[in-house]
Amino acid sequence: MSETPFKISIPDAALQRLQTKLELTTLPDELDGAGWDYGAPLADVKRLVSRWTNGYDWRHHEAQLNASLQQFTRPIAVDGHGTLNIHYVHQRSEVTNAIPLLFVHGWPGSFIEARKILPLLTTNSANHPSFHVVTFSLPGYGFSEAASKPGFGIKQYAEVGHKLMLALGYNEYVTQGGDWGHVITRKIAQVYGGKYSKAWHTNMVMGQPPQGDDAQTELSDEDKQLLARREWHRKKGMGYMAEQSTQPQTLGYALTDSPVGLLAWIYEKLVNWTDNYPWEDDEILTWISIYYFSRAGPAASLRIYYEAMGPHKTDAERGFADGAAPEIPLGLSHFPQEIVALPRSWSRNLGNIVFEAEHDGGGHFAAYEKPNELVDDVRKMFGQNGPAFGVVAGKSGYSTEGKSGL
Repeated sequence: MSETPFKISIPDAALQRLQTKLELTTLPDELDGAGWDYGAPLADVKRLVSRWTNGYDWRHHEAQLNASLQQFTRPIAVDGHGTLNIHYVHQRSEVTNAIPLLFVHGWPGSFIEARKILPLLTTNSANHPSFHVVTFSLPGYGFSEAASKPGFGIKQYAEVGHKLMLALGYNEYVTQGGDWGHVITRKIAQVYGGKYSKAWHTNMVMGQPPQGDDAQTELSDEDKQLLARREWHRKKGMGYMAEQSTQPQTLGYALTDSPVGLLAWIYEKLVNWTDNYPWEDDEILTWISIYYFSRAGPAASLRIYYEAMGPHKTDAERGFADGAAPEIPLGLSHFPQEIVALPRSWSRNLGNIVFEAEHDGGGHFAAYEKPNELVDDVRKMFGQNGPAFGVVAGKSGYSTEGKSGL
């Protein structure tokens, strides 16, 4: 069950097939003045397709990914689903006592979401804790093998993350995630919390309206703005979830066969779900290319929605917060343009909240949009004066040199 070093190396034939498909692209028309009202604007998609066809150099970006990320694969046995070959990034700090941290991405993200926070989290400093960081391609994403039969749900994704940490020698660890990363790390906290998972931190703060006496709490102007963002997402941004949670295979044909269809489907989310993040065209195309060249193909990434939210689920099972709230320490980072930003009172039932931070900018992809702010929150939570300091036995996060009592 040993690990194998991994380098991304897309076959030349796959690159040529993509080139051919791009050259044969047929784009739709667009209504005058449509802007973003009807979806990804034609002018944006035209520009990106032109760049993808005639200027974007995958080999250059592939080499950059390989140079900046220490990647591996490892077989992980999943109960009821056999053994899957899992792709992951493992960046150790030079600090022996660094805190093991599992970062979990969501959709439409990938392991690339951790690219900016890895060097920050692993830095050695007397002023903040350091971390050994692990992030993995969820099964069916990036370069991890996908499940081959139905029923691979949140519990199974959590099992993969947990078993990966144990295989790397981290019998105690902490977690961080947003989007499906929130749901998966929550499940890790529920199932493995206490003995193995010692604390969790999330940047997608879920919750429900307070009940009983608490329901009378008056909403502030800020709360009303947050709920307006949520309402916009409910009315204008939920179509993808309806399809992916009910008929993912049907959509999968289009996203697998058409690179431009895949580009438009995900590009819309990258723009709408971020807080005016200044995307560069090559940055977008690298993000999309990871999906297009993924081991299992883009369709596999959609199935998590069906398994977690599909029509075969009961109301109690469906959603982002099934089961009892975890008891281990929880940290929350609030970013105002998160797609499900909620009044703070709505998150009181998430668990044992020991840390909370507010930010005046940032959206859904916090690790990518606001890496410094997110890392600073994690450092404060687990640092020497933080509420979760010392949760991992013998792993303070600090070098023993120059730090007394650690």
